[in-house]
Amino acid sequence: MRVFRARTVCVTSVVVAGLALGLRGQTRDGSRIFIQSVGLPGIDRGVIADESHSPGTVETARRAGLQASLVRDRIGSAGIPYVPGRILVKFRDSASAADRQGAMTSISRTAVMAARLSYADFDVVRIDLSEDAEAAATALRQRPEVEYAQAPYRMHTMFKPNDPLYETMQWNLPMINMERAWDIQPQAGSTITVAVLDSGMAYKDATITATLPAFRDEFGRLYPALGRVTIPYSAAPQLVGGTASGRIVAPHDFIWDDDEPLDFNGHGTHVSGTIGQLTNDGVGTAGVAFNVKLMPVKVIANEWDFLLRAPHDGDDQDVARGIRYAADNGAKIINMSIGRTGPPDTAPAVESAIKYAVSKGVFIAISAGNDFEDGNPMEIVAEIASRVTGAVSVAAVDPSKGHAFYSSTASWVELAAPGGSSRPFGSQGFIRQQTFDFAFTDTFLLPPSQFRAPRFDVFGYIGYIGTSMAAPHVAGVAAMLMQQGITDPAAIEEALEKTAVDLGTPGRDNTFGFGLVDARAALRGLGLAK
Repeated sequence: MRVFRARTVCVTSVVVAGLALGLRGQTRDGSRIFIQSVGLPGIDRGVIADESHSPGTVETARRAGLQASLVRDRIGSAGIPYVPGRILVKFRDSASAADRQGAMTSISRTAVMAARLSYADFDVVRIDLSEDAEAAATALRQRPEVEYAQAPYRMHTMFKPNDPLYETMQWNLPMINMERAWDIQPQAGSTITVAVLDSGMAYKDATITATLPAFRDEFGRLYPALGRVTIPYSAAPQLVGGTASGRIVAPHDFIWDDDEPLDFNGHGTHVSGTIGQLTNDGVGTAGVAFNVKLMPVKVIANEWDFLLRAPHDGDDQDVARGIRYAADNGAKIINMSIGRTGPPDTAPAVESAIKYAVSKGVFIAISAGNDFEDGNPMEIVAEIASRVTGAVSVAAVDPSKGHAFYSSTASWVELAAPGGSSRPFGSQGFIRQQTFDFAFTDTFLLPPSQFRAPRFDVFGYIGYIGTSMAAPHVAGVAAMLMQQGITDPAAIEEALEKTAVDLGTPGRDNTFGFGLVDARAALRGLGLAK
C-alpha cells in the first residue's frame, strides 16, 4: 500500500507512531465519532505573524470556429492595440466641406467619412484595413483644418480586486496575468465545478464529538489520552461565506466513507482558496476562478484523521476512487495537489482513473512534485499526467519566475505556475490563502504536557509553498477556459501550453515544461478581443 501525500513543502512533519488508523459512526477500534451540522462561524485572525509551524514555511471556443485570425486588432507603435480601418477625426469648426475632403484625400485614396455617430463630436474616417491608421492619424494632425486625429485604440475593463492582501501579498496572481484575464471573463468560470482531491475542505460549520487516545510521536514521547472531547469546526469565511453559499457540490470523503470531507489539516482549504477564494469583496485574498463551484473530495489522511482512527489511509485505492467519483458527479476540472514517488508503472489504478475522467471531458491539474533536493525521484502521478492528453503536471516557480528550489524536474513537467519560495524571499515569497490557524489545530506539535484538543474554527491568511500551490493556479485558469466553451480537456491543455511564457532553456524543458501559465494569453488565444 502506497500512501499519497499533499504536495506542500513542510518544515515540520509529525508522524503518529503506532497509529495506522480510520469513520464517523464506526472507527477502526469501534469507538464512535459524531458530527453535528451545527456550529458557530469561523474566527478570522487575519495575517498570521508567527509561521514557524506553518506547512508553508519551508521552503516548504470553443476551439473550432474561434481562431486567432478573427482578431482584428493591430498593435500600434507603442504596443497598444487598435482597431484597423478607421480614424477618429475632429475637424475645426471653420473647416469647409472642401477642406475636409482635401484632408482625407491627402492621407488615403480610399478615405471616406462615415455618418456622424450619436453622442459624438468627432467624425469617423474609414480607410482600407491594410493601411496604417496610426500613420494616417499622424498625417492628419499636421493639417490646419484638423483639431485632432487618432487611431481607435482598444479599451478594456480594468478589473483589479479590492481584496487588501491582493495588493500587498499576492504576487502570484499578477504573475500569471490574472487582471487582464478577469477583464476578459469577469465571471471567472461561474458555471464550472472544480473537484479538489485533497485533505478535505473547511466548507461547513459543525461540532465534532470524539475520543482522543494516547499516542507516541516519532521521538517516542507519550501524549496523554484526552478522552471524550467536543471540537468546534467552521467553514472558511472567505471560501464559502456570503455570496459563495451554495457553491459546494457533491462533497465526499474516501478517508471516512461518508459525505463529510472535513479538512483537519488546512492543505485542501488553502488549495481551494487559490482556485476560488471569494474575490473583490474587500476582505483578505483573491482567487483565480473566484465564482466556480467547488467539489471537496477527501482522499488524503493527516494526523488528526489518524488520531481519530479513520478507516482509510489515503492510498492509491482512495485516490483512484476519488477521481472516478468526481468525474461521475459533475466535475469538469480536477485539481490534484497530491502525489507520491516510486518505480514506473506502479499506479495502474490511478492511471486508469485519470484516463477515465479525461474521457468524460474532465481536465486534470496535478502537482509535479517537491523532491528536487531529495534525489529528484520519479513522481508517479505527475508522470502519468505527462502521458495523458488532457491532464497536466505543474512545476513551481518562485517570485522571480525562477525554479523553486524544491520543484521536481524531469520529462513529465508540462507547465509551471507560482508555487512560492522562502529562498531568498522569506515569508514574502509564500502563496497566501485563508486556511486554519495552525496554532489552534496542530496541538500534536506541542510538548505532551501542553497537548490539548484542536480547534478548527480559527483562520488566518497562511503562507504555504510547494507544487501543491502551483497546480490550483492552472486548475483555475482551466475553469475559465472551459467557461468560454472549450470543453475538450485536450484542447484546454493545448491552449495552456501554446500560450505559456517560455522560461529557462528555449522551448520545452524539464524545469518549466512549456513555460509559465499565462491566464490572459490563454483566453486571448481564443480570439477574444480584450
